[in-house]
Amino acid sequence: MSILTRLRRKNSQDPGDRTPPSTTRRVLAVTATVLAFLLVLFALVAPDDLSKLTPLAFVRIPVEGLVGVVLLLLLPNRWRKPVALTAGAVLGVLTILKFADMGFYASLNRPFDPIYDWSFLGPGLDFIQGEVGDALGWVAAALVIVVAIGLIVVTALAVSRLSGLVAHHRTGTVRGVAMFAVVWLVLSPTGARLTPGQPLAASNAAALAVNDLRQVGADLKDQQDFAHQVGTDAYAGTQKDKLLSGLRGKNVLLVFVESYGRSAVMNSSFAPGIDAVLDAGTQTLQQAGFAAKSGFLTSTTFGGGSWLAHSTLESGVDVNSQYRYTNLVNGNRFTLARAFKNGGWRTFADDPANTRDWVPETQFYGYDSVYDSRNVGYKGPVFSYATMPDQYTMNFIRQHELTKPGPSFGEIDLVSSHVPWTPLPQLADWDSMGDGSMFGPQAAAVGKQVKDIWPDEAKVQQAYGESIQYSLNTLIQFLQRYGDQNTVMVFLGDHQPGTLVSGTNADHDVPISIVAKDPSVLARVSGWGWTDGLKPSPHAPVWPMSAFRDKFMAAFGDQVTK
Repeated sequence: MSILTRLRRKNSQDPGDRTPPSTTRRVLAVTATVLAFLLVLFALVAPDDLSKLTPLAFVRIPVEGLVGVVLLLLLPNRWRKPVALTAGAVLGVLTILKFADMGFYASLNRPFDPIYDWSFLGPGLDFIQGEVGDALGWVAAALVIVVAIGLIVVTALAVSRLSGLVAHHRTGTVRGVAMFAVVWLVLSPTGARLTPGQPLAASNAAALAVNDLRQVGADLKDQQDFAHQVGTDAYAGTQKDKLLSGLRGKNVLLVFVESYGRSAVMNSSFAPGIDAVLDAGTQTLQQAGFAAKSGFLTSTTFGGGSWLAHSTLESGVDVNSQYRYTNLVNGNRFTLARAFKNGGWRTFADDPANTRDWVPETQFYGYDSVYDSRNVGYKGPVFSYATMPDQYTMNFIRQHELTKPGPSFGEIDLVSSHVPWTPLPQLADWDSMGDGSMFGPQAAAVGKQVKDIWPDEAKVQQAYGESIQYSLNTLIQFLQRYGDQNTVMVFLGDHQPGTLVSGTNADHDVPISIVAKDPSVLARVSGWGWTDGLKPSPHAPVWPMSAFRDKFMAAFGDQVTK
């Protein structure tokens, strides 16, 4: 008997003669189907904000699921599986974007931008490597890529499996879809919900896709708008002798305090401690002959992306995306540092977080000298993200820039108050700091490591508050000990801390203060309406951060005002 004949006889046998699947196989099959359903349900209805991710968020009817089932029922058999796999892959990509939104809402209080926000991957990797080391950092990055690809594949297979179930139970599926469709149509106009912001008649996946497409369109338009903003500058070409004449002979320090936001000085559990430092600091500096005025600026970023805030303040245009930043620093926009340089000041920048050459920023800003983690002689320990204590940074600038002849202008970025806010250095003897080795015991202090506070919200907030107090006390002591008649310091926050600290309803405002001993300096800003002292009043003026450059140059120069 031929092999072909045997196969025909075997296939022609009564199906009832076939051995039924084992109990184990049936259980595995049911389990796989249930897991596939749960995965697809999560992809369709899960909110993109972790604060809204509750069990009730999944008690909803996704319209995309109903439409997808109808489409699969209408397709010819040969097209059903390819279409299901494709749709599942797309749903997997949308789920990855949803996870990205969750992360951005939790840290930056905004959704993920599918065009510009990939630039955060580099700094994110740097941060992870700073916590766990280069090798483990790369392993974590590779794991994220594998999980992302795996999610796309698994979601595609899940939709394909459910499509087979739909095809084998056509009658029951049609009845079920019809019933849920009627319920969806009834609930949709009413906006009925079991939990705030989560309608029972859901359309999350479609809304996410539409919003991302709209964001792409908005980003493309933004490129044209930004080019116009950069090209419009009333201060470009100003004569050198009219630049910042009210600060002639002064050493002007522009200091960014990492994550120093409005929440640090009001409406938070940690604000009283920081306010006490500011109040005491105001009195201390008054006794040393200094005066101060304070207000608020609205940062272009939140929870991270400090370089966006720095470039916004320096350039006088809103820099709220990596696209804007990259285009700005590759252009020739007139910066605050450039104004000082053209006016006769020696200019420098010190960013202790930098671990590589600062190109093209050095040329763009107009700095004569640039300091980073590699060239300031620091031999002490790192403090989590912070490569060195703020006190060491300020002491280095005093020794290596402020002792040189002639006036200087410098941007100094303090990083001790950067997430994760522990371990935290303590103020040491300024005269015995040396190469920073003395900070070794502080970094190893028991009970002050990252694992000891994260992710406990109360402990994290306390650590954040203590880090801001440390940075502010560093500046106050610096001015008290080393400030003179020719010292002018402008210090401000770059952005609010992440939502774990500042809350999901926090604004983008950051405090800013101007401190000087020469009364003629603050006299020039008397019309700004800022609060006397280091702590801004809740009712102090709030300006866009991009407005500061022009207001500052107008107050201290003879050039045209806007």
